[in-house]
Amino acid sequence: MVEKKHMESVQNIKQRFEIIGNDPKLNRAIEKAIQVAPTDITVLVAGESGVGKENIPRIIHSLSHRKHGKYIAVNCGAIPEGTIDSELFGHEKGAFTGATGTREGYFEVADGGTIFLDEVGELPLTTQVRLLRVLENGEFIKVGSSQVQKTDVRIVAATNVNLFDAIEKGKFREDLYYRLSTVDITLPPLRDRKDDIHLLFRKFVADFAHKYKMPPLKLDENAVQLLQKFRWSGNIRQLRNVAEQISVLETNRDISAVTLQSYLPAQGSNLPSVIKDKKSETDFSTEREILYKVLFDMKSDLNDLKKLTLELIQNGGSKVQETNQNLIKKIYGSKESDSEIDFEEEPRASLIAAQNNEDLYQEQDDNYLFAETVEEEETLRLEQKEIEMIIKSLEKNKGKRKAAADELGISERTLYRKIKQFDL
Repeated sequence: MVEKKHMESVQNIKQRFEIIGNDPKLNRAIEKAIQVAPTDITVLVAGESGVGKENIPRIIHSLSHRKHGKYIAVNCGAIPEGTIDSELFGHEKGAFTGATGTREGYFEVADGGTIFLDEVGELPLTTQVRLLRVLENGEFIKVGSSQVQKTDVRIVAATNVNLFDAIEKGKFREDLYYRLSTVDITLPPLRDRKDDIHLLFRKFVADFAHKYKMPPLKLDENAVQLLQKFRWSGNIRQLRNVAEQISVLETNRDISAVTLQSYLPAQGSNLPSVIKDKKSETDFSTEREILYKVLFDMKSDLNDLKKLTLELIQNGGSKVQETNQNLIKKIYGSKESDSEIDFEEEPRASLIAAQNNEDLYQEQDDNYLFAETVEEEETLRLEQKEIEMIIKSLEKNKGKRKAAADELGISERTLYRKIKQFDL
């Protein structure tokens, strides 16, 4: 009897907050929320983005003795680091530029109620210290003040990141974690609730049919199977977006697997992902240093070429050749004899022709004369460096384009296009 009454309360809560699904892990999360609600225990809600973590603090607040008090939800990741202390704890007039008056923070406004700190893992370390003090003794100090104030709030926090990893990296305080996680409630990702996916989809399409005044969609059997097999990296939020797209765009209300597939992104192709241990920071640092060196060398060569070009125009080829032997060798390379470099023919002829073209030079500044030949030389050098890097990467990875593309930091499609462009 007690168990039946308990399950009825879970079902009532799901109906009240429009939570769809019968997955055991979901039911267990709701049960824990119901059990801790009458207390003032701090709760940490964990789960991936889009699983509906915001429902748990609303359930806890509505079933607690604070239900008539304020309920404030704060997205910690959306508030700039420079203003978050002011938002949470308030500030005094003149505390910083733009503080034209005294302001109450969320902890002062929500006194006697509940504060939901979403994305708590994004809090700056200085703010974490202030939050720890509130959790320990209910005290806080406004920005720009020395007066200690008291507040009586229930804190429910949520995160979609692994706080243990953040602690190891020094981005989250270990003592704050243990104060927040007196009770942990974890919501499962949608891919682990396969039987709930179709239920959620039917609820969404029914809502959109009512909203847009059109008949609801209906999936055939193959489409239902495809829906359940898809990974849903964005969880319920992604499923809802797909349901809305199909509801608005499809004139045929009977949806096949082929039609549904056209609205689903390729698995992992266009979604952000975290690749662990792919390359160490040292590898990336080395690659950056090599790239910077190449760019600086090219800039130096270009400046030398501009200098030589200017002197050729102003002083003539023979005189320049005598006084700039080292510079000429650096730019044009060594030949059997320096006399093979004929400044009276091709380069000078090009420069004389360029002098007659007013569009190629800026007459207002004689110290910086840019010729079309210089731009062509720069472009050719850039392309040559790019070709060399691609060839080296392909050789290093034994012709495997995907591995070479990853090493070069470009997509496989871009690498294929470059190979075709340069006829490699």
